[in-house]
Order: sequence, then structure tokens, then C-alpha cells
Amino acid sequence: MLIGDVARRSGVSARMLRHYDSLGLVQPTGRTGAGYREYSSEDMRRIFHIESLRSLGLSLSDVGRALDDQGFAPAELVADLIRQTRERIASETELLTRLRRIGAAEPADWEDILQTVALLQALKSQSAGKRQRAALSSVGEVPVPVEALAEAALSETDPNVAGALRWALAQSGEGGLALLAAGLGSPAAEVRKRAVQSIAEFPDGAATPLLRDALANPDIVVRRYAALALGARGGADAVPTLIDMVVAEANDVDAADALSALASDPASADQIAARLVDRLAHGTVESSARRRLTQALADIPGSTASRALAALSHDEDRAVAYTAAYILGIRDAR
Repeated sequence: MLIGDVARRSGVSARMLRHYDSLGLVQPTGRTGAGYREYSSEDMRRIFHIESLRSLGLSLSDVGRALDDQGFAPAELVADLIRQTRERIASETELLTRLRRIGAAEPADWEDILQTVALLQALKSQSAGKRQRAALSSVGEVPVPVEALAEAALSETDPNVAGALRWALAQSGEGGLALLAAGLGSPAAEVRKRAVQSIAEFPDGAATPLLRDALANPDIVVRRYAALALGARGGADAVPTLIDMVVAEANDVDAADALSALASDPASADQIAARLVDRLAHGTVESSARRRLTQALADIPGSTASRALAALSHDEDRAVAYTAAYILGIRDAR
């Protein structure tokens, strides 16, 4: 079979067949009287084998080894091909993500594109200062795509940069909330923490339902941050978690402040006081926790809190009794 026929049947160009011949990969079995290459059926099978191996990403030198080296072990080469393919996919995915983000920024001209690219690169800089400046400057004429800001906020370890990223996200609208909500379910505890902290920065709106859902999150840190944020927004459903925080001495001062803010609503004050009293009466609550619960009653207005403090001023625990008496004296002075 002449080279032209082989090219038509195999789909391999005559030029490539000559290249295979020069490399010794497929050397035609014979020649015609006129000196033309003549391929046998075995030559054709070898060509198809070569093309099959090339389709896996093997180089021509590796193909030659695979076909001719009897001791060739393919497992190591295949593992290397898998690694190379994964790296290539990751690189192409990163490029696609970058292009999508640039497109989402709706650049008006090449200057806009260059500025967006510069900001995206700065967000991944090794310098915390550069990352912080990129976050702060993202709220401007050429904003960084919100998806990039959200991903950066979920991975940022520097507290100053993280604060700048959360601020920038909150200024950019609610587009990043979906990614942050997904972050609440991350297997990494730090990512979950960053997600709820970022959501808490958003004003009331779509962020508030996410914070309410976070009160049921399996991660206690997420629940606590959500409770503090909801307490500042007037969310009474945060009260049980806030009281638990006072008992556990976990951001207990902030939790008590949030309870006080919620108690500014007369309809809620007695309910919050009643919940605090219930926890005080719980037999398993330690002395130090009972003292913190008593202190939390200090800024809860209403008769329920006052009656509870009067009773606690005679508590068997002297520390609790002294604390309650002191608070009552201040309330009476007011």
C-alpha cells in the first residue's frame, strides 16, 4: 500500500508518515520498483497503535519505547501522564476563571482590563500589604469581580487583609453571598469561620436569612458569630445561643451586650430576663457561669430582671449574691 493510500485510510498525513519513518517509528516494509514507500498490513497496525498511544498524550519518544522496549513498564508513565493532565486542567481552569471574572467586570477598554488583571494578581500576592490595598481599591471605577473577592475572603489568613476584604464584599452588593453561604459548609473550620464573619458584614437583606440558618450550623463557632450578628440586627432567635455564650464564657461580654440591645424592646426584655433566670436555676451551671448570668441581667430592663436580682442578692453563692446586690444598687441609683 502506497503512502497516499495509507494516509487516506489512517487519517495520518503523508508528511507525518515520513516523519515517523525518519524517527524509525514506522518504516515501510518495502519499496516499489520506482522507490516509493510500500506499507504492509503490519505497518498499518503499528500506525494505528502509534495514534492510539499519542491520543493518551504520550510523546513520540515514549511511543517508540512503549512499542519496542520489551521491559517497558507503563504504570509509571501513565501516572506521570495523569499528573501532567491534572496540572494542565488546573491551569486551563484558572485561565477560564480569570477570563470570566474580567468579563464580569464589563471592561470598557483595554485599560480597564489591565487594571482588573492587576487587581486580581494583587489579591494573590505574597505581600499582605498588596492584598489589602487591592481589596480597598476594588471599590472603585474598575471593581474586582465579586466572586474573586469572596474567594479571597474565604482564604485570607491576615486579619487586616481579611477585614478589608469583608468590607469590600459588603460594598459590592449581594453577589458574593452565594459563595459565602457555600463556605459555611466547608470541611475546613477556618473557612466556615471566615464565611460567617463575611456574611455578618453585609447589611440587613439577603444576609440575615443566611445568618438565621447559621444558628443551626453544626459548627459552634459559626453559630456564635451568627448569633452576635443577629443580635445586633434585633433577631430575637439569637437569644438562646447568646445565653449559651455567656455560660461558656465565649465572647461573653459581646453576647451580654447583644442581649442588652435586644432587651431595649420592652416586649423582649422580660422574655430575655426569664431565660437568664431559667439558666441560673439550672443545677449544672457552675458558680462562675452563674455570676456571668447575673451580670448579664444588669442591663436588662423591666420588673422580671429586677425581681430576679433581688432574689439573687440572697443567693447561697456569695459571689452571685454580692454581684446581684451591687447591680441592684446601681439600678436603684438610676
